[in-house]
Amino acid sequence: MSRKPAITISRLDLERIEALLDRLPPTQAAAIAGLREELDRATVLEPSEMPRNVVTMNSTVSFTGEEGGAPQQLTLVYPNAAGKPGTVSILAPVGSALLGLAKGKHIDWPTPDGRTRRLTVLSIDYQPEAAGDLHR
Repeated sequence: MSRKPAITISRLDLERIEALLDRLPPTQAAAIAGLREELDRATVLEPSEMPRNVVTMNSTVSFTGEEGGAPQQLTLVYPNAAGKPGTVSILAPVGSALLGLAKGKHIDWPTPDGRTRRLTVLSIDYQPEAAGDLHR
């Protein structure tokens, strides 16, 4: 597995995600260990300082997997907003993988079936911070 790329997250996203993780039952600890590792290694900025090319919570992002399939577009959301078409929860492996990645960067991430998938961010089609929605 390749070295993980640098990731950047907003202070507000970090606070909200940590509060969410703190409320989860201990039985889910293993499932979210990867997300906790990502949060621990992230560079944290104020929402107003977030670069426009970084995936944040509620961003809509286009990405591809290494298998060469068609690009996918998903909006990274909190669990209570997941389940609608075109959304992915921050608690899902692909959601955790996308958080904090910059356009053009990739990350290798384990899939639920035990394989590893390389995700590459093609574009950030909407980012709340870039749109001025700093407190969403």
